[in-house]
Amino acid sequence: MDKLLKEYGLGDMTARYEINEDKQVGLVLYPAELPLPENISKKAALDSLVQVKLAGDMYNGAFAPGNTLRNGESVRRLKFESQECTEEDHTTTVTTNMKDDRGYRISHILTYTAGEKVLRMCSRFHNESRKPVFIEMLASCSIEGISPYLPGDCSESIQIHRLQSRWSQEGRLKTETMEDLQLDTSWTMEAVRCERFGQTGSLPVNRYFPFLAVEDKESNVFWGMQLAHNASWQMEIYREDENIAVSAGLADREFGHWMKQIEPGESFLSPQAIVSVARTDSLEIFTRRLTDAGQRAADSGPACEQELPVIFNEYCTTWGCPSHENICAILEKIKGRGFQYFVIDCGWYKADGVPWDISMGDYIPSESLFPKGLDRTVEAIREAGLKPGIWFEIENVGQASEAYRQTEHLLKLDGNVLTTTRRRFWDMNDPWVQDHLQERVIGTLKKYGFEYMKMDYNDTIGIGCDGCESLGEGLRRNMEAARAFVEKVKEEIPGIVLENCASGGHRLEPGYMALTSMASFSDAHECPEIPIIAANLHRVILPRQSQIWAVIRKTDSLKRIAYSMANTFLGRMCISGDVRELDDDQWNLIDRGIAFYKKIAPVIKEGQTYRFGPEVKSIRHPKGWQGIVRVGDNGEAYVLVHTFHGEVPEEITIQLPPGCPQHIKTVYSDGAKDITLEDHLIIFRNLQEDEAAAVSLIPQ
Repeated sequence: MDKLLKEYGLGDMTARYEINEDKQVGLVLYPAELPLPENISKKAALDSLVQVKLAGDMYNGAFAPGNTLRNGESVRRLKFESQECTEEDHTTTVTTNMKDDRGYRISHILTYTAGEKVLRMCSRFHNESRKPVFIEMLASCSIEGISPYLPGDCSESIQIHRLQSRWSQEGRLKTETMEDLQLDTSWTMEAVRCERFGQTGSLPVNRYFPFLAVEDKESNVFWGMQLAHNASWQMEIYREDENIAVSAGLADREFGHWMKQIEPGESFLSPQAIVSVARTDSLEIFTRRLTDAGQRAADSGPACEQELPVIFNEYCTTWGCPSHENICAILEKIKGRGFQYFVIDCGWYKADGVPWDISMGDYIPSESLFPKGLDRTVEAIREAGLKPGIWFEIENVGQASEAYRQTEHLLKLDGNVLTTTRRRFWDMNDPWVQDHLQERVIGTLKKYGFEYMKMDYNDTIGIGCDGCESLGEGLRRNMEAARAFVEKVKEEIPGIVLENCASGGHRLEPGYMALTSMASFSDAHECPEIPIIAANLHRVILPRQSQIWAVIRKTDSLKRIAYSMANTFLGRMCISGDVRELDDDQWNLIDRGIAFYKKIAPVIKEGQTYRFGPEVKSIRHPKGWQGIVRVGDNGEAYVLVHTFHGEVPEEITIQLPPGCPQHIKTVYSDGAKDITLEDHLIIFRNLQEDEAAAVSLIPQ
């Protein structure tokens, strides 16, 4: 029988540490408002809060090898040593030390900051023996006891929520039952059941987001986590008996080709996991707890970011061929219209006749594109009242660049330069590379006084690279150095605004989101699915950090422009396109969209999102409609409806959620729309396919 070791009240959550007769420790989380029942019967052995696998140690049996490295000999040999709880600067830290008699100790570290609704967890492996040791798996967190409110194996009562991601299809919700995943117990309750998922490579959001939520449908309780890591990672849903456990951490030796040697006296710290538990019947309300963990970092970012200013990026205007001439022509059209940033995107460095996407790496401004020098163009941007920004793909080099041939400074795999169709990759741990990037990236930013940098990344290293004890460790160390370079940029250029881009949304993980001001939500910049993707991302990143493009074409109807502009109301507004060739009616609609966005910016910045409408089965070919209600912490709100291809109902009715104001202040659409408020219902009438309409709401 497991015994209580210690219980901690942490905001509206409770962390319960349990210990068994073998001195193993497990961690159970539950909502403080819903105490654990005393009469629930389960056949459930304790599952350790520390999950580690040392090379050479016995694997778990029961068909685990190849499926999971959890709960083998390395875990069973760990015994409880001590637990300390400290409080400093409104932060509570609980450190649980587990010791192996061979001289290995693991510290499980849980921190809680007053006012937040998440716990942050990591594990540190200490080698206190006299010999080096190889670790093959180390989880950042592992919580057990899901669900403590249901008897037995929780049959047909547990749902698993994950977010899938492909290029330009980020954030698709995938909800399955334990039975769908064949995670119901075996008849003997002895065989291992495990769903291990994640991604391998240098694009952390490529197949899945590092996100997991588990729902007890009967008790309306969610457990969930995100992982802050910019390389290969994994999460696991695990059980052998009636206990369900979930864990997150680095991708292990089996899943991510990762193994690390720890020398005597050395230690290794896992990435940070962000974990929460809450009682609610809404996935959207629960996921806000996780995304709001990023508010502190966003609030402490550049002062100019706090009002969510509007961006202009010239990429979809010049298509990778910016010049002093065409930038000045753009500035003439957009100055005085409410933009704050002007971003010079890719191509500013390319040689004549050479595409931008094979030219990255040398970063010498083109003399033909900027005959009087790039400084004259930056000066023109400032004279138009905007902050200048510029694009870099820091870590990759293109095949037309001199950098591509600097093979001694590029990553290798099996002794060969690691090469994809058009790119190679800097060895970010090479001092020569660091000096080169100091000169060409930081030096350029400083020389011209850029106040904004778009950091792109358009390929993946894959399983890893040479140079370390495993390919996965080579990848991890390279990505650690890449992150350190971004931190160096921030140190040397205080207040710079950084945009996190990786072919759109491939780096939307909590670590990079905390490091940067905003992120490119997707590369789907002229597609009807934009509002679907943008709304999906409210579950994993702050809308205030989600940069959404409205690409305006001279051939666009007013209906199409309104649709595009309305997309940006789901995050940060960024505009591009044929702005030099638009007529007065088109500009009027854009101007109205910018004005509407600025009115709702405080609601975008801090609020709760609710989604309405039928399930969208095909992101690429959406049908039906989608309604978004965003209720701001400031007491205001807005409602946004998009219709898609196919039959649209004559009336779209949305039940306004609790706390939502009931008075229409402003309407945005391509023309007058029939929108009414009736007893907590908002009704949109006569919308046609591929239309959008938005209303801002204020208290009576």
